[in-house]
Amino acid sequence: MTDPTTKSIIQLLGAFAFGVIIGWRVYFTDRYRTGAVDFNDIATVIGIVGGGAILALFQAGTDLFGAYGIGLALGFFAYHLRLASMVARSSNFDQDFFIDGRRKKVSDDEFIPDYVRSTTTAMGDVTLPRKPDGSGGGPN
Repeated sequence: MTDPTTKSIIQLLGAFAFGVIIGWRVYFTDRYRTGAVDFNDIATVIGIVGGGAILALFQAGTDLFGAYGIGLALGFFAYHLRLASMVARSSNFDQDFFIDGRRKKVSDDEFIPDYVRSTTTAMGDVTLPRKPDGSGGGPN
């Protein structure tokens, strides 16, 4: 028979880990969207945080819901911190990348493959990858 304390810790860690994964995925999905931010995006985030499925798994006011919420926040901000550290180390980007997607031009001997999806900046402008020949307005 499992010790109730061990069972509780495992449940808390599971809820926390689930929150981390969902938080990471929310930031990733929002960062690489292909359209401008709208009201439906806010509704989606609210649904993720306190939607019916989540409340069925982790009742509001319980330690499990608290662990999920902490994990959700940690996953969301961990993704941002990881991205910020990669931008800081890269010679191709600076902090303006987070404002409008600004980056250095691809040099003549570099290209972005066709399979790379275009992204939308925080301002809703679509940033298309460059074509292999270095010209602007890569594949749609």
